[in-house]
Amino acid sequence: MSGVVTARSLALAVPAALMAGALGAQFIGGLYPCEMCHWQRWPHYVAIVLALLAFVAPRPARGVLVALAAFAILTSGAIGVFHAGVEYHWWQGITPCSRVASHGSDALSEILNAPIVRCDAPQWTLGPISLAGFNALFSLAGGATILALLAKGRQA
Repeated sequence: MSGVVTARSLALAVPAALMAGALGAQFIGGLYPCEMCHWQRWPHYVAIVLALLAFVAPRPARGVLVALAAFAILTSGAIGVFHAGVEYHWWQGITPCSRVASHGSDALSEILNAPIVRCDAPQWTLGPISLAGFNALFSLAGGATILALLAKGRQA
């Protein structure tokens, strides 16, 4: 597989895998995302759409779409670094917490009784690394790898 084809595949696989993990942690593991967790998800959604478009777009546009997807992935990684820093108390966050509610018939009651999910306290860690930290690591490495593969493909 050429570097550009591999980059295009990674541009779809990296955010799709990270979103599968995040949504699995939420809906299967019962971990409610805080507001900053949601901020990290939006660039991944954008990257998935851009990567999918790169599979159907004409050849000249493919590389641009893959590069844009890589930058979206890197953006999520940067937000993950910021969020992890808030969790480790390296700096103050923009928002300390949010409420999560399901979509039921008594919305006001659900909102008022929903759990408060703090942005500065990780719900889950593996050793010293939180989910925000893992998103930062995988997103930054994935985005950089995609851009390196694109650059290598252009040189060939």
